[in-house]
Amino acid sequence: MSRLESMRRRLTAQIDGINWAADLIAPLAGDVLEMGLGNGRTYDHLRQEIPDRRIWVIDRVLKPHPSCIPPEEDFLKGEASDMLRKLADDGRRMALAHYDFGYGVKEKDVAEGAELSPLITAVMAPGGLVLSQQPLIGLEQIKGPDTVDPERYLFYRNV
Repeated sequence: MSRLESMRRRLTAQIDGINWAADLIAPLAGDVLEMGLGNGRTYDHLRQEIPDRRIWVIDRVLKPHPSCIPPEEDFLKGEASDMLRKLADDGRRMALAHYDFGYGVKEKDVAEGAELSPLITAVMAPGGLVLSQQPLIGLEQIKGPDTVDPERYLFYRNV
């Protein structure tokens, strides 16, 4: 599979996963967390599909498309570990989190996901969902939408 085909598969998984999760979290209290803003495409889709929730964004830099800049008070600039601790200390709870950090080196990406997993779990509401392209630990892995290859995108529930 080419890198272009892999990217298409990832983007489709993100869209289908977010749409699926938006329905499931409807009865849950809590905010939404986007970990890794990048160009802002996923953030923009979250805004569209879950417009009634506050969407927190964590990234080291703010360089999205101009139409995808989050409100200043919702953008947490810095290292993910520090920003996740800040959210936890402030008592924030997430009904949905989307994990999209990565270096593009599988071993480094898996290690970072494992390291951040306890901090992610600490901010999740009971029953909250986490969508991730990397394996996470300490959360219950669940089956996502039928349209998503379970080896391409991962879905978790906080128990």
